[in-house]
Amino acid sequence: VCFIPGGLDCSISFVSHVLGKVCVHGRQKEILGVLVPRLTDLTKSDCIWQRICWRLVECVPDRWMEAVVLGFVQRAPGADVLSRLLGNLVVKNKKAQFVVTQKILLLQYGHTTAVLQNVLGYLSLDSLRRTLLLRVLQELLETWSSSSAVKHSPAEQQLYISKAILICLSHLREPEIESCRQELLTSMMEGVKCHLDSSLPQLRRLGMVVAESISLKLNTEGPVLKFEYEEDDETRELKSLLVQTPSFCVVPSLPDDDRSEKADTALPLVPESNEKSHTAALVMPDEELDAELDSDDDLVPYDMSEDKGLKIKAPVYIRDCIEVLTGSRSEDVDKWEATVKALESLVRKNPAATREVSVELAKILLHLEEKTCIEGFVELRQRAQVAVLTTDPIPVAKYLTSQFYSLNYSLRQRMDILDVLVLAAQELSCPKFHGKTKYSGAQKPSIQLLPGSDSSKDWRRIVDERIKSKTRRFNMGQSHVELASRPNEFNSVAGYFFFPLIQHFDRPLTTFDLLGEDHLVLGRLVHTLAILMYLAVNTVAVTAMGKALLEFVWALRFHTDSYVRQGLLSCISSLLLSVPAEHILADMTEELLETQSWLGDVMEKDPDGDCRRLALQNLLLMENLKKKLEAVPS
Repeated sequence: VCFIPGGLDCSISFVSHVLGKVCVHGRQKEILGVLVPRLTDLTKSDCIWQRICWRLVECVPDRWMEAVVLGFVQRAPGADVLSRLLGNLVVKNKKAQFVVTQKILLLQYGHTTAVLQNVLGYLSLDSLRRTLLLRVLQELLETWSSSSAVKHSPAEQQLYISKAILICLSHLREPEIESCRQELLTSMMEGVKCHLDSSLPQLRRLGMVVAESISLKLNTEGPVLKFEYEEDDETRELKSLLVQTPSFCVVPSLPDDDRSEKADTALPLVPESNEKSHTAALVMPDEELDAELDSDDDLVPYDMSEDKGLKIKAPVYIRDCIEVLTGSRSEDVDKWEATVKALESLVRKNPAATREVSVELAKILLHLEEKTCIEGFVELRQRAQVAVLTTDPIPVAKYLTSQFYSLNYSLRQRMDILDVLVLAAQELSCPKFHGKTKYSGAQKPSIQLLPGSDSSKDWRRIVDERIKSKTRRFNMGQSHVELASRPNEFNSVAGYFFFPLIQHFDRPLTTFDLLGEDHLVLGRLVHTLAILMYLAVNTVAVTAMGKALLEFVWALRFHTDSYVRQGLLSCISSLLLSVPAEHILADMTEELLETQSWLGDVMEKDPDGDCRRLALQNLLLMENLKKKLEAVPS
């Protein structure tokens, strides 16, 4: 750094031009990695150096301003340092204001949490800039509460915006909260509705966390909004952003990623007041202990360690099980519980008796509600339903698929039907060994479609493994042991599982509209059809199923819900893997050419990362299929 003696005036616009030119050519790290630490030290106690630094960035031309501001924001070790280096640049320069309040926060989402804390902390540290902070919060909440933004933005951007909102809330003061209380409340109600309507669990959880945080800020003393969800590292990080990080917790020498991690770990996990109250609760005076003693405490308790509860004998006939499950007497609760636990094994041991009442039993299980608190009731009922369906596939499949589009069923029951169809199809398509199937009572099903779970993760892993098996690799050795081949029992019944589900999806009912507000069930239906298509490999009906599925996908290819689009792309993967190549060439050439063009658009333009990945995977499968057909001699 040069010093000019004699108090002479000087201009640093040339230095500003050099700085801007270097930054815009991608050398931010090299020049600002040296300049920012030096200016940080010089501006700590010298107001003249602060003015020089402000003048340095103010004289940067607008065409280079973004690169310079972004470099300072990323390299500054904290919001207070950034405030010393930039001053009120965002108030004086419109370009810098656009970069800080719009581009970094709303148009980009790849920055770290530390960058967000720097930007929003910088806006909060001066009275002139706090008006911009309130305006930024309002725009962030408008985006967060927009149903269109929730549907068309990637999950990563939703998380980024949620973090920015929580950091803004942590900087608000009580008078500012009072001035915008109504706007905050309105945005909270609209935003939480949009997020809870999403089919993606991550977005629903984001909506819950942000709504809880806004409610906590609005009602510091009264009741607050509270949701039930499973906490993970992401939710804990979001909640920690509501607490401002002290300046001494920031380590200037750390990179952005490390600094954000250190700042998060530096936050206290338990407030001091809670620790004191918890400690006080553990200490009790001897007088209070004596007062709580009662004369009955001198009595010796009766030894009941060897007592055993009465065992309720479960029914041994299927018809007896039906009588117990349909009975309404309260004294039969223990017998009802024993029946639910024993029903699956009883059905599998008595297939002939089950076939006589299979549809009736399927109806009872579909409407069965939990009378007592049985551990794993949902799984027990589901396994019993799968056992009935695999024992008598055709009539039970006809009943379940017909009920999926019937009136007076809840969305939960409709999704239960889809889950049972998938698990039964998986069991029927697996080979049997020594009279026992892979699906046993003691083993959990490999695809669990219970509430809150993603129905596509497990089977998609299986599809990926199959794609890997079809890819030529060298020097890999033998990857698996070949199993003895067995008849595929799903072969003769695949159409009964598949075609009734695909027939009436576009016919809205009074209480059920797949193409409308019930898009969560539509997403589950699409994933179910993809699984059934995959399991139907080498079956007689696979070609007809593939053609019907391709028409179904084409009708819904522009759906706004990302979960539905993921399912549609998975359907294409299942079709390419299951339908023989020669049948695809003979019956679906034109449709696949149009599908290939659509997949290219999805890969380039879809906002959802999983959709882009699946589209690329399908294009690679098509390329492999093309090479395979070209290699076959005509």
